[in-house]
Amino acid sequence: MKSPLLQTPGAVPADAPDQEVAAHYGEPSQEQRALADGKAFVDRSNRGVVKVSGPDRLSWLHSLLSQHLDGLKPFEPTEALLLGPNGHIEHHLFLIDDGEAVWAHVEPGASVPLAEFLDRMRFMLRVEVEDVSDAYAVITTPAGPDDSETLTWPDVAGTVTRIVPRGEFPQELRPAGIWAYEALRIAEHRPRSGVDTDHRTIPHEAGYVETAVHLNKGCYRGQETVARVHNLGRPPRRLVFLHLDGSVDRLPAHGDPVEIPGGRTVGFTGSAARHHELGPVALALVKRNVPVDAELLAGGVAAAQEVVVSPETGANAQIDLRRRPAKRG
Repeated sequence: MKSPLLQTPGAVPADAPDQEVAAHYGEPSQEQRALADGKAFVDRSNRGVVKVSGPDRLSWLHSLLSQHLDGLKPFEPTEALLLGPNGHIEHHLFLIDDGEAVWAHVEPGASVPLAEFLDRMRFMLRVEVEDVSDAYAVITTPAGPDDSETLTWPDVAGTVTRIVPRGEFPQELRPAGIWAYEALRIAEHRPRSGVDTDHRTIPHEAGYVETAVHLNKGCYRGQETVARVHNLGRPPRRLVFLHLDGSVDRLPAHGDPVEIPGGRTVGFTGSAARHHELGPVALALVKRNVPVDAELLAGGVAAAQEVVVSPETGANAQIDLRRRPAKRG
């Protein structure tokens, strides 16, 4: 469903998977600064929204997802993963319960398969699953004074992400394109499922153990893989942040190989953007044993890596997810 804001003068559609919203509205650098300064909002209405209602909703989702959800308090935002049988990430959910239903927003195109899977797993439990993406949408805005009992999650650079009725946009703020949001997200080392991950990614590799996995809950699909890596360590890959060569007039594309000079491929590029202060940056998944000080090439662009997920993650070690603190104001 294409955003009506694509009709705004100067709006340029983004590339997949965000082609239904604007990359920018003609001033990408200014839009990014305005978002970081609390003076803009981002239309992310291409994301899917799923609603789960019924008295058994929390205990049921607790049994399926990676997060501890049984007893989740109303309007307490959290994250969770739906894993495959072998522990590979299938869906990354941002969750909140309003006292009557759990609301989740997910990646573009993910709401239909997620709702279908959940519906198949209801059995005789008192739950109802709805894909409500036609009626509700996701936007990112500055935080407000009355966010405590709303469908709101803390997000990049002091912003919050909200579920609102579709087509409802703040009139007092300028729109910023998805490029602005993505640049701030990358700079804060926040991976995006399906962009910075692939079909083989397990939670430890991308740092989701810190935000979306509870290590001391009961069984759920894929839990054996999480427990094994936690106890034994050595996940195959790790997420890295890349400072890209600013003298090059292009960004590496999603999926471009990450190489050690000499031509050996050691990973792939996830998302890349031009940050208004840091310059060109990217996230990538590389093999765990790549030296942390190795110079890399991402799609042929020289890159210096910054550790996000430690090579020593797991093995009952302290999870060392080096997330860059959000800059406010």
